[in-house]
Amino acid sequence: MDTAKKRARIIFHIDMNSFYASVETAHDPELRGKPLAIAGKVEDRRGIVVTSSYEARAQGVRTTMPVWEAKRHCPELIVKTPNFPLYRATSQRLFQLLRSYTPLVQKVSIDEGYMDVTEVASDIHPVQLAKSIQQKVLDTLKVPSSIGIAPNKFLAKMASDMKKPLGITVLRKRDIQSKLWPLAVGEMHGVGSKTEEKLKRIGIHTIGDLAKSDKAYIAERFGLYGEKLYERANGIDHRMVDPEAEETFKSISQSTTLSDDTTSVAVVRKTLMMLAEKIEGRLRKKKVSAYQITLSIRYHDWKNISRGHTVKQPIQTKDDIMGHIMPIFHEHWDGRPIRLLGITVQSFEELGHASKQLDLFSYQSDLKDEPLIQAINQIESKFGEGMIGSAANYKNAHRSRKKDAGHDH
Repeated sequence: MDTAKKRARIIFHIDMNSFYASVETAHDPELRGKPLAIAGKVEDRRGIVVTSSYEARAQGVRTTMPVWEAKRHCPELIVKTPNFPLYRATSQRLFQLLRSYTPLVQKVSIDEGYMDVTEVASDIHPVQLAKSIQQKVLDTLKVPSSIGIAPNKFLAKMASDMKKPLGITVLRKRDIQSKLWPLAVGEMHGVGSKTEEKLKRIGIHTIGDLAKSDKAYIAERFGLYGEKLYERANGIDHRMVDPEAEETFKSISQSTTLSDDTTSVAVVRKTLMMLAEKIEGRLRKKKVSAYQITLSIRYHDWKNISRGHTVKQPIQTKDDIMGHIMPIFHEHWDGRPIRLLGITVQSFEELGHASKQLDLFSYQSDLKDEPLIQAINQIESKFGEGMIGSAANYKNAHRSRKKDAGHDH
């Protein structure tokens, strides 16, 4: 078929609304209609809100807000700690349901994915199809969603953010100038707070400013990343919905043979820290966190053991890794001289979405001495800003609070 005669693609981006809080409410109907927040270390004054129900948001509760402050805004606020097994099980059911419509489904995070419905929508209007999917998800999982409809992934993602909860938004290329360009550049998918600051310094304040700027100049300042942002601002995105993207890699491993067999815990700790630093770098590069961790030990007599477990909070940093791997070592090492050590992490999830915010819990101590915004910016600086292909990007605390109920995370 001639390329010019090919039908325009129809891409859906489906984004679950206030996913963790909504799943909790679906699991416990007694919570329905009540202000609910999901937060870590709820017994700790420095606990932070990960997400909240729309009833809580209506009373001023915001993502990244300390629990004590959230309760000041909403004294009747119900606070629950995250239940990752329940969230992941619900996510599995969600994507099974989406694949019943089309095999062209790409999961990008626990509660967010793309669907290429070009062929499916040949028999039904895309908006009617979106309504059908949205209702099916609501009936089956009792969880609300928003769906963006567009000719490519970027525009579909932007569209799904425009109306929440239970929104369905169409964003055509002819709508870009009126609907997309007036938005602040920080609202653009793929633009983190650091990039937003850099863009503003060169006079780019809106998506329209970026779209109308000089592509060569943007490329010179931001490299290939800048070129992609320029194209996205002009509605150009040729990425396909890739059902295999989630399975491109299944584990990250690092191991090393020691120069001498050892029974020194100090040597073991130093070696594992070195491996943990390497794994942290690879997790950051692939923009994922992990939920399973395994320690491998080879003894001097070449006998091997592997021991590990699944964790509830995402593993992203060397400190996260060491916090799990040393207890595993102490529990399972039998005292024999060690020849080789290895660490493997797996069960991945894209960074940047709601669960990504949970890594704030490992930085609670930072909040004693620094304002919340500084702590969050430090984390964002450490991990870097997401590229266009990431599920989502960090927002700083100021923007998170400003977006109110229009955003879930």
